[in-house]
Amino acid sequence: MPRIIPIRDLKDTTAISQMCSESAEPVYITKNGYDDMVIMSMKVYEEKMFMADVYAKLAEAEAEVREGKVSDAYEGMKTLRAKYGL
Repeated sequence: MPRIIPIRDLKDTTAISQMCSESAEPVYITKNGYDDMVIMSMKVYEEKMFMADVYAKLAEAEAEVREGKVSDAYEGMKTLRAKYGL
């Protein structure tokens, strides 16, 4: 379940840091009742960036297969692994 806190709670930086460290999800910050910011631990951020990179590479490989640049999905994955060191 997402954690949602008002912006005024950001004054307690130690509590916010602990909240982010304990959560596998981002913490949503509201201002005047509206979405304003999202904060997360470095671990969660790095995991999300890694997964975004994986999805981008998979999309690129799928596009290459659709365009006939590789003979089949197996060859496409071999090419992708070689190209990106996976």
